[in-house]
Amino acid sequence: MIRRLSVVIPVYRGADTIGRLCATLETTLTGPAAGPAAAGRELEIVLVNDGSPDHSGAVCRQLAAERPHVRFIDLARNFGEHNAVMAGLNHCTGDAVVILDDDFQNPPSEVEKLVAAIAAGHDVAWSCYEKKQHHWFRNLGSSFNDRMATWMLGKPRDLYLSSFKALSRFTVDEVIRYRGPYPYLDGLILRVTKNYTTVLCRHDARHDGKSGYTLRKLVALWLNMFTTFSALPLRVASLIGLAVAVIGCIMALFFLWERIQHPDLERGWASLMVGMLVLAGIQLMVLGLIGEYLGRLYLQDSGRPQFVVRHRVNCQAPRRDA
Repeated sequence: MIRRLSVVIPVYRGADTIGRLCATLETTLTGPAAGPAAAGRELEIVLVNDGSPDHSGAVCRQLAAERPHVRFIDLARNFGEHNAVMAGLNHCTGDAVVILDDDFQNPPSEVEKLVAAIAAGHDVAWSCYEKKQHHWFRNLGSSFNDRMATWMLGKPRDLYLSSFKALSRFTVDEVIRYRGPYPYLDGLILRVTKNYTTVLCRHDARHDGKSGYTLRKLVALWLNMFTTFSALPLRVASLIGLAVAVIGCIMALFFLWERIQHPDLERGWASLMVGMLVLAGIQLMVLGLIGEYLGRLYLQDSGRPQFVVRHRVNCQAPRRDA
């Protein structure tokens, strides 16, 4: 039985929707329409303003002032969705925690399905959809991210890593142990537990605004997954270097044989330049990859924050033990 339910909502350009979303969550999760499963349940809504350029912060602050069960965390700048969610997880107190976007593409009425999966004993419940209503570019990025997670994180092929999910208290407590500045939430979850399930949910089209995910943000998310949770890119780079070295040796033997067979055959600059460019390109790629790893280690050791909170309403600073 889930006695206390937390809903963590990262807010970015959500001034027009967040008020309606909170009201709908209250009705569907604690009102008469919630059903017997919600009897005696306490609801906690954690709003995290991720440096939104509109007046989302003021709207969230007003909601927290009017509703004691609404917590408001105002980040000092835009840290990104996963960092904002981590801020919310560090402040929530529920036995089960649902992570929900602020755009109504995941209907609040579907939250209860995920909560039921946690109540049944699962550590994580990811939503899945018959058809996603995202823009084709977002769907393409999600598909690529899913394939990379399968390859690099060992994720099962039939598991879709949706942003709409529910976590048990145990999972949340383990996930927030991560202190690095580049969190990839699904990677952290897969490190913690294999006791997960998927729940078929409805996915609606966006009615207000547009997605905050740009190409730059998608690339940053992929880099977080690549360089924070797997050393596989370095191993692939080593294999590429070994393969090129083997090809180089084979070509050297071939050219030596050609020289012996045809001593008067002229040799041009083309093969030399192509070889130099290929090898130089691979070397630069490998050096850049190593530099990305080292740079992230440096930023983590130099104290780059995961998130910085400017204001809190209805919640206290979390205790962040090492």
